[in-house]
Amino acid sequence: MSADAHPAAGTRLRVGTGTAVLAVLSIQLVAFAAAVAAGYPGAYAGFAILSAGALAAWRNRGAFGTLAALLGTTLLVALGLPLLLLVARQDPTLVAEMAGDPAVQQALYLSIYAPLLAAFASVGLGVPLALLLARGFPGQQLVESLVDLPLVVPHSVAGLAVLFGFGQGGAFPQFEVLQTMTGMVLAMTFVSAPFAVNAAREAFESVPTRVEWAARTLGANRWETFRRVTAPLAWRGVLTGGVLSWARAVSEFGAVAIVAYSVEFFYLPEGQTVSAQHAPVFIYNAYLSAGLEESGAVATLLLALSAAIFLLVRTVAYDDEEGWP
Repeated sequence: MSADAHPAAGTRLRVGTGTAVLAVLSIQLVAFAAAVAAGYPGAYAGFAILSAGALAAWRNRGAFGTLAALLGTTLLVALGLPLLLLVARQDPTLVAEMAGDPAVQQALYLSIYAPLLAAFASVGLGVPLALLLARGFPGQQLVESLVDLPLVVPHSVAGLAVLFGFGQGGAFPQFEVLQTMTGMVLAMTFVSAPFAVNAAREAFESVPTRVEWAARTLGANRWETFRRVTAPLAWRGVLTGGVLSWARAVSEFGAVAIVAYSVEFFYLPEGQTVSAQHAPVFIYNAYLSAGLEESGAVATLLLALSAAIFLLVRTVAYDDEEGWP
């Protein structure tokens, strides 16, 4: 009989798969800890790559699958090993001390709050543009190039562009941009909006056109079709764009350092206005003034906070159920 006829069989399969994944992760963590304790963390890179190849061969992936596992794991090691070593080499006492520092708390708060505003702006303004791009129009290539341009513009140039465009003598001289929250959000939106637009456009392009036409033939207008058909089918892609936009804004340094090196904002935990720096800027200053240890401790806190929020969003939104969240 099929697995659908026996729910318990499907449950055992999922538990077994989860157990296998947990076992592999546990082995990897033990190997990493052993390599660090022995003073040869680079040895873990070889272990991770070879173990991935061995696992692929054991699962009968063939020569091509084994090669793909080896090459893919090499990239994963290059991305993950520096982060693991960053966390592993921190002094827990110093990290706890930095976590209790009000200046660090304000910087971390600002680095979640301001990127969230930028992400809302990117999604709110980017989704309509993404819908137009998905449907196509004359001159679309030019618009797409303009949307993607911030991805290749150097970060310092992006900051200068924001100042020239929106600062004193710019398009909206009534707005205070330099060293303000408005300027910080503008700089973050400038560099992060392409992620929101592109992800939403791909999501809209994946919606079957015949489904939308069916809704139109049943009497729905364009807005009703979008609200009842297109948006429910594309919302995960839109959310992905928002999350990527937020993450990009969290990591921004160059543009923010030029436009809004230090800003005043309402700090909710204390109920008053404070002055603080975006966490990447704060970390850079900590590195220059206090060295690698303190800057590494603050970087670890920012990494942990960002990862926790990122995983929370994925856990809540990207479940197996279809439809709106």
